[in-house]
Amino acid sequence: MAVDVVTSIDIDADRDQVAAFASNPENAPRWYVNISSVVLETPPPVAVGSRMAFVAHFLGRRIAYTYEVRELRDGERFVMSTADGPFPMETTYIWSDTADGGTRMTLRNQGEPSGFGHVAAPVIVRAMRRANGKDLQRLKSLLERSTT
Repeated sequence: MAVDVVTSIDIDADRDQVAAFASNPENAPRWYVNISSVVLETPPPVAVGSRMAFVAHFLGRRIAYTYEVRELRDGERFVMSTADGPFPMETTYIWSDTADGGTRMTLRNQGEPSGFGHVAAPVIVRAMRRANGKDLQRLKSLLERSTT
């Protein structure tokens, strides 16, 4: 079973502000519930080909993985995928304007777990959906506080 989790939230903040904050890997521990650290492996600024090492805690396990930026369209789309890690995963952020001048952020995680992860994929999907909802809610809280 493939993992494909899509979660969205509306944020009362400018799209460029949301995109700049969310696509900066150094901010990830501030808004991702499960990410404890990020180390840039390539010099800033983040661009296609940039690599970053993440340490996360998910389903009671410590997970270390390296993401590489695959696509970056400022204020529109940011795509990273694993260059090294427990299973292939791609994370996509998409930003669009809302009717009231805010930003809709969509977070998509997709991949193909192997080994134990393949067997546990339904559990992984449920846990990821919950975590992504919390992550986006935390991002919303951080950005809406900073604009008031």
